[in-house]
Amino acid sequence: MASSIQCCSVSSLPNLNSNTVRFLSVTPNSVAFSFSSPFTRIRASSSSSPTVEEAAMSIDNLRRFINLNSGKWNGSFYQFDSCGNMLQQLSTKLSASSYGEDELMSLIQTLYIKQPSSSTSISGDDNDAEWAEYKIKETNMFTVDKYQQIGFFPSERAFALRYQTAGMLETVLRQGVLGEDDTGEESPRNLKLPSRRPSVVCENCLYSLQRDKRARAFHILEPKGTVDMLIVFLEERSDGAPPLLDSSMDTKSRITPFLGKWKGHSITKRSGVYGSTIANADTVVLHEMDDNDQLIQDVTSTSDGENVTTNVHWTGTISDYLVTFDGGYQMILLPGGMYMGCPCDVAKSVAESKSFHLEFCWLETPDKRQRLVRTYDVQGLAVSSTYFYETKL
Repeated sequence: MASSIQCCSVSSLPNLNSNTVRFLSVTPNSVAFSFSSPFTRIRASSSSSPTVEEAAMSIDNLRRFINLNSGKWNGSFYQFDSCGNMLQQLSTKLSASSYGEDELMSLIQTLYIKQPSSSTSISGDDNDAEWAEYKIKETNMFTVDKYQQIGFFPSERAFALRYQTAGMLETVLRQGVLGEDDTGEESPRNLKLPSRRPSVVCENCLYSLQRDKRARAFHILEPKGTVDMLIVFLEERSDGAPPLLDSSMDTKSRITPFLGKWKGHSITKRSGVYGSTIANADTVVLHEMDDNDQLIQDVTSTSDGENVTTNVHWTGTISDYLVTFDGGYQMILLPGGMYMGCPCDVAKSVAESKSFHLEFCWLETPDKRQRLVRTYDVQGLAVSSTYFYETKL
């Protein structure tokens, strides 16, 4: 297999202090955004397209979004580099509840991060472990569109958002128990952190088709428009042990589950929790290896009602866990039947006045998979989200 693809480097993360996620600049060589950190450190405890007209907020959809997220989530956090190599894994807990009614409803969340065991600890009991506690900024009628740009699919139990993503990333990577840097900011000594100014930070969340479980995938792009790192939270709403990914899988084990023909349906909605549907389509996706060990991808989509069919044919070169297609798109293969897709160079898309999209796929069982695609315009606004449910033929 080819090995010409080079991994991007990762550097340190800054103190995030802006109040919104907002567009900063676009040039032919870079596309940069700023974002805020909606977290407040509490303590360490020892307890177990601008052209799209936006409609009025839907209180019913906000209520459904809050109910979908509420509860106690045990999870595992995974950080990968731009080539799909795992950098670290941490244990997390997330507690989410709500208060208020109708237009005053709010989702409040608290994230707990398991801290490394001290050298003097003699007990391996998880009940004795220390957990750093962080408050996440509330989700309500004001924040859901203005800051988070949620793309929500209530019936399919899937959503995409921004803003919380940046704070979640900042919180998990900056663990005070690992020490402080010379500016006084909490910062780990031995973790690889993302670039100082990520250009795009996006979260795609898919819920299990079989269990009360979910996978939340985070794309982090650096200012020049290339992948800096990828993040996955695998969480289950229970008091048991957190779900885990098998990180020992080789390239063949990661790509083989996706090979074959997949048939399904897609729903596209505008950004915003009101989520007006703008397109439905039937899809057929074929993944197969050719004689040169390249990945062939054929995607056929037929829109409902209009009976208009489009076809995209790509050939991808494989380098370890990274598939680079001739159409300027890349697929990063992850363990656990997951992959994340994005353009090889977002800045090039922006310079050519083209929209771009970020994709997350979760194949939870051998014959069924879900995909969530977030589409951005050239100004960096998340204008739509598309949910796919597909079955292997």
